[in-house]
Order: sequence, then C-alpha cells, then structure tokens
Amino acid sequence: MSQNRTSLLTAASLVAATLALSACKRPPAEQAPAGTDAPTPSAAADHAFDGAIHPADFAQHVKTLASDEFEGRAPGSPGEEKTVQYLEAQFKRLGLKPGNGDSYFQTVPMVETTADENTVLKLEVKGQPRELKFGTDMVIGTRTGQPEVKLEASDLVFVGYGVNASEQQWNDYAGVDVKGKTVVMFVNDPGFHGQDATLFEGRRMTYYGRWTYKFEEAARQGAAAALIIHDDAGASYGWDVVRNSWSGAQFDLPAKDDPEPRLPVQGWIGQEVARKLLADLGQDLDALYQAAGKRGFKPIPLQAKASAELKSRISEKSSRNVVARLDGAKRPDETVVYMAHWDHLGHHTGEGGHEGHDAQPKGEGHDTIYNGAIDNASGVAGILEIAEAFSKQQPPPDRSLLFLAVTLEESGLLGSKYYVAHPTVPLAKTVAVINLDAMPIIGKARDMTVVGFGSSELEDLLKTVADGQGRVLHAEATPQDGFYFRSDHFNFAKAGVPALYAKGGDDLLEGGTDAGRKAQVDYRDNRYHKPADQFDPNWKLDGVVQDLDALYQVGKTLAGNEQWPNWYEGNAFRAAHDKLKAAPAP
Repeated sequence: MSQNRTSLLTAASLVAATLALSACKRPPAEQAPAGTDAPTPSAAADHAFDGAIHPADFAQHVKTLASDEFEGRAPGSPGEEKTVQYLEAQFKRLGLKPGNGDSYFQTVPMVETTADENTVLKLEVKGQPRELKFGTDMVIGTRTGQPEVKLEASDLVFVGYGVNASEQQWNDYAGVDVKGKTVVMFVNDPGFHGQDATLFEGRRMTYYGRWTYKFEEAARQGAAAALIIHDDAGASYGWDVVRNSWSGAQFDLPAKDDPEPRLPVQGWIGQEVARKLLADLGQDLDALYQAAGKRGFKPIPLQAKASAELKSRISEKSSRNVVARLDGAKRPDETVVYMAHWDHLGHHTGEGGHEGHDAQPKGEGHDTIYNGAIDNASGVAGILEIAEAFSKQQPPPDRSLLFLAVTLEESGLLGSKYYVAHPTVPLAKTVAVINLDAMPIIGKARDMTVVGFGSSELEDLLKTVADGQGRVLHAEATPQDGFYFRSDHFNFAKAGVPALYAKGGDDLLEGGTDAGRKAQVDYRDNRYHKPADQFDPNWKLDGVVQDLDALYQVGKTLAGNEQWPNWYEGNAFRAAHDKLKAAPAP
C-alpha cells in the first residue's frame, strides 16, 4: 500500500461525516403505507421525494423497480423500457442533464443467444456412450453468434484451473496442444481447494479464478470447447445459480465491440457428474483438486470425446445505459462517476432459463419473475438518492457528477465494458468511480466492507467518513469468492480509473456479526438470482441510508477539491492509471 496519503486524509477530515437527516419529518419506510398492489411508475412519480437521502425515498425506488410490472428488468424486454423510462424521468425530476450529448441513453449493441434446452452433450468414455442433459448435468452455450455450432468427437483434456500466468510462473496448458479439443477445468484459483496460501493471493480470488478469464484463455489456446466443473465453494454459489444464470437468453456485445477471444462452445458441468465421469476414466476428483493446486501440474489427456449439435436462436438487439450529468461549477470537465447496474434476470416462463428457464416448473403457486430487488434495484435506488443529495447541495460541487445506470451486468459486465470503450467523459478526466451493487438492508453496522480492500486511495477518504460514523473498514469476509471481479467497477479499474466498491458490513448494532453473517448467507442461499429477491416492507433501512451517506461524502470531497486519487503502490491497476494520466489530451 502507498504511504503517501497525508493530503487525502487532511482534505477528507474537513468533510462532515453525515448528512443532517434529523430534519426530515417523514416516517421511515417501514411505516409508510405499503399497499397491496405492485407500484406503478405513475405511483412513484406521485411520491413526494425528499431532498435528502431518506429511507422512504430509497424504498419507493426499489419497490417500483422490483415490482412485477417491471418483469425482472431483462435487457431487450418490455421491462427494460419501463426501467430506462423511469430512470430518465427521475433524472429529469432532479434537474440533471443528459449525460450522452443530448440524450440520457447510450445504446449498447448486443447479440441475444438462446440455446436449445433439448441439447445433449454426448460423451464417448473409453468407447462407451454417455449423454449429459441440459440443465441437470450441464449447461452449455455459444458466444459466436452462430445459430448452429457442432462439436464433433473433440478430445477431452483436463487442464487443472485453466490458468496461464507468466508472472506467477504458472501454466496449466504447458506441454499440451488443445487446438480443437475440449478442455475441462476447475473454478477459482490454483490452490483454492487445497487451501494453499502461498499460491497467487492466498484466499483472495484473482482474475485468474473467474470463469470469464478461463473461457478467454481457453479460446486463446485454440480450444473448441471448455467445461468448468462447478462446486459450490469454488464458485461461491450453487448449481441452481449456474442453471438460472446460464440457461435461456444470453447476451453478448458484437464481436467487433469486444476484443476478447471467444469459444465455439462453453459451459459448466455439475460436480457429481464430473466425479462419476472422471472415476470411469480412472481419475479421482478429490485427488485432482490437490494435484492441480501444486506447482508442476501437467495437463491430463482423458480417454473421452465430446460431441454436440448446439442450436440457438440468434437475434441482434440493443440495450441502453442510462447516463445523467450534474455540471460542476468550476471544473466541469473533471467528473466523479456513481454507477449501478439496472438489469436483472427477467421473466422466466418454464423449466430451464430466461423466457423458459425457471428452476421451478411453471404453474400456479410458482413465481416466475426474478424481481432483483437487492440485485440491483437497491444500487440504482442508491445512486438516485445520492444524485438527489448532490442536486440540492449548496454550494454546488466544483467538479461534475455523472450518474451511470448500466445494462447487461448479469451477462458479463457488458454495459460497463461498452461504456469504458465509448465513454461520454474521457477516462483521463474521470476522477473516480463509486459503484453500488446489492446494498445490504439489514440495519446499521459497526463496519463497512470494502470489496478489494487495500486497492486505492479512495479508501483513505472513506476511512475518514467511516471514522466520523464510528465505523471501521475491512475486506470482504470471503475474498476467495472474487466479488471484486463480479461487478461493473472492474471494467473501469482495468482501464486505470480508481474505483471504490463498498457497502455496509456484517457487525450489526442489533445482533453483531452472527446476525449479519446469518442474514448474508440467507440472502445468498435463498434469494440471490432467485424469484425470492423481492422488496420487503420490513427491511431495516437505517443502515443503507448510513452507507449511502458515506459514499455521498466521498464523492462530495472529490467533487469539491482538486485531488486525483490513485491506486496504491503495487496495485495491478496503478500502471494503467499512470498511463491514462500521462496520455495527451484528446
């Protein structure tokens, strides 16, 4: 970590730690009339929003965005249209200007691919045929944009964790040619399952542990297909999340807008399916976890071949990022960005996937709308509340504020990837990004979680604010889950822009860490990417208001001075930032 933090801390200490919320006379959200019907955009418009960050306002935004009327906010759906129109109306209400020229929208081109769920992955195991069923045994798809892709008698090769990292002196592809073959690999980093803290970054997942990297590397190696062996601990979620997220409509940027290589076929297989398959090939899954996590591991050709005729519905569509701007009074070209993703998984109509991939069968008593209240109507509500605070701030900020609600996060952070490739504010003029995703609604906490803790000087500003709130900062409880790479700030980070992703912690004033962790596990197991992620009028919102105030104060500091925060020394993104700042002005 950098030791050069004095100027940041000194400036930050001048900022009041909290907003004067006591002047608000409105009852808390839990006491506000909830009604029994789903809220409508017009009902939200009738809500008398307060100028400060207020729990009832936050609740109204979430309640609207996560209502059944918005159909789970799938990109390219009627739910998208309702969502972006709602956001535009709210930004206009606040007096914010369009953030993309004369428009509040940035069109994001996308290719929608829906795999035929009758697809069977056929294996020849030591000469014996076997079939894996879509949804229960495996989930596969293509990102090629082709309506039909054939995998014919492709040799299987086990490549450990599928990592090629020269700086780590690690190459799971060493000594093997996988061109035209199907690679099989584990999720997470080498050493994860063996709990070897000497490999990579110990418990903290690196980008090499993410499935996105693994598929990209397999494509670079020339593989025809890649299969990741799922396990709950390594992925940090269960098989139902794989099935729900990967079945049905999948979205990609067109190849011309995405420099990363693509595989003809990619997907997941269940852990027990893999265990039996490997046993039939004379391999023990548990022994492979250990072997693949040690230096010197060599790829293992398997006596098996894979074949599939993958048919997909392909359509070229577009989605929209929503962008609004508040001009700075003194240095309007310098901009602080607040962002959140508005999209979720949509409306599922049967077994399998989006528009036909619910984990539950269609029928009476089964909810088929993935409302996405926490993920991520909460983050969108958060940036709207922060935008409201800035719009009423006196004196107004010196720098500009950009409020960015991006699409296609659930499809691989595509909306933010497109924005970073086509920014409406030059990245060299983007001071920092503050990301809000899945805000906790479990009450006040004595701590704040900084995902990717120890990354940038933005944490110095947040620490001063947290100190004023009587809270401490720390890393996420499960850095091995790789949350830093699973939200939209990551695309900005790769480009060098300092990014902060922080939220309320688990040490609750009511119940301590036991209650906080229990609530987080309950959300992960019972609501995350499930229809049960719905608005609840019984949420405890005092904590999220405190979180939003803290994040507002960080932006207020940055927008009111001339600081240019950097990544800490030794951080992987610092070089990109220095290069960005050294580049000549466009």
